[in-house]
Amino acid sequence: MQFNPAEMDQAAIYKLLSGAVIPRPIGWISSISADGLVNLAPFSFFNAIGDDPPHVMFSTVRTNDRNKDTLNNVLETKQFVVNMVTEDMVVQMNKTAEVLPHQINEFEIAGLTQAPSTLVKPPRVKESPIQFECELVHHYVLENAKFGGAVLMVGKIVMFHFDESVLLENFKINMETYKPVARLAGSNYAKLGEMFSIKRN
Repeated sequence: MQFNPAEMDQAAIYKLLSGAVIPRPIGWISSISADGLVNLAPFSFFNAIGDDPPHVMFSTVRTNDRNKDTLNNVLETKQFVVNMVTEDMVVQMNKTAEVLPHQINEFEIAGLTQAPSTLVKPPRVKESPIQFECELVHHYVLENAKFGGAVLMVGKIVMFHFDESVLLENFKINMETYKPVARLAGSNYAKLGEMFSIKRN
């Protein structure tokens, strides 16, 4: 079967795309508004895009032609923090996905601890074993949107935070202790599962 996205509604497009492009890492983005209100929200359109210098990206949809708090905050302050999600934080992460009034602090709703960052203003999620402090370097509004669209945000990592429990020698990550979680479609998530290796020629 084939589908022309120009002839489909947004819900169908989202189901096909989010169900096919899996698993997706979750960028748990903490940000702060110009007037000091903290926000925390998960984004599964997220990934690393380069290491020289290190950059990450996430994309936020505009539901009903309205910006999410994360988008407004990052555009205002040009800063954000990526907190990686692990198995023991999935329930708390899910709580922060709720649509809440602007003045509500998702850290408090989810029972999480704000940890001060080193070089940026948004706080880190203390319970997360890996956090990236980021400065916004680019943003791109997807063109010809029919349903509100989305905005791609590119951030340069200016500070890494790694808990010693997830580190091995020579900067390698211990997958047995890290236990990251990935997004699938709908309300489904995935653990790492079985891993295998293939040597490059």
